[in-house]
Amino acid sequence: MPSYKGECFCGTVKLEATGAPEASGYCHCQSCRSWSASPVNAFTLWKPDAVRVTAGAEHLATFKKTPASERQYCTKCGGHLMTNHPGLGLVDVFAATLPTLAFHPGVHVNYAETVLPMKDGLPKLKDFPAEFGGSGELIPE
Repeated sequence: MPSYKGECFCGTVKLEATGAPEASGYCHCQSCRSWSASPVNAFTLWKPDAVRVTAGAEHLATFKKTPASERQYCTKCGGHLMTNHPGLGLVDVFAATLPTLAFHPGVHVNYAETVLPMKDGLPKLKDFPAEFGGSGELIPE
């Protein structure tokens, strides 16, 4: 089974994701944009048991703006690593955190909030898929 290693900006917190992500894509919500300091956030969603911190766990901190997202970062450098989504039973390991993982996005979520329109042929969801509590409504490119 393939595994992918990643680390924070300074290299203190290291993690490993094993297998394949459940899904990957782009999030356009204001919270993800603000947290990632970018116009869009590339995500990879994993089952929690597929992701483990292999070093520096004592420097891993969590910020919870809402109960839906537990954003994790390194206390030494501030580097963002992943977000636990307890309600979904998934962990978002930011695509940039896993440099050897071939990123194959399948969807755009929260596209109604986009500040960077993207024409790539992928489905553009207004918010989230219906199975994740969203409307499941598609927005045209």
